[in-house]
Amino acid sequence: MAKSPTTLGIILFIATMIIFFVVYSFFSGIEYFDTTLKVNAFVLPLIYAATAFWSVKSRWNTHKMGFREAFKRAFVPMFIGGILSIVSIFTFLNYIDTDAKKLLNYQYVTRQKSELDKEYQSAKKILKHQKDIDELEQKYKEGLERFDPKVVKGKDMLTASHFSGYFAAILIFYVILSVFFGAFFRTKTIPQEEPNQA
Repeated sequence: MAKSPTTLGIILFIATMIIFFVVYSFFSGIEYFDTTLKVNAFVLPLIYAATAFWSVKSRWNTHKMGFREAFKRAFVPMFIGGILSIVSIFTFLNYIDTDAKKLLNYQYVTRQKSELDKEYQSAKKILKHQKDIDELEQKYKEGLERFDPKVVKGKDMLTASHFSGYFAAILIFYVILSVFFGAFFRTKTIPQEEPNQA
């Protein structure tokens, strides 16, 4: 039986929050940021795509659909689940557990610094000419300035504007997926042949 897209959206929201709190409860240590990144990159997109597929497919089994309805049945659950999750996670990190927010910000900066060091070390092994080495050293020095304690102190990747940016990127994923499902599941109409006129 096909559930309404709104109901599926609420279910998606609940599933997302369960995953968020599982990661928060069991992985909020040294690997908190990395685990969050992996879950957001691999686990949640699969769950959202599967729910969108189920929303369209369960209706398609019993009813003919045009592109618009198929698109809507795919998009609405993801949009509802996504917007409610983003607002809830933003509220939780900014107003309920600000220590978790500080930890994520700290680990984000640490990861960025680690990436810079890694790129510097690998480039240093390859370069032969002194001019290129000097240029690399200069760029590395400039890069390190971004991680000065005074600069890092005010760095916050979990502000309302950042969350809006994340959601805008996620919306692109929802739209692309919904267009795909809309095109795939729409009922193709076969044009009737005109009777031959004598």
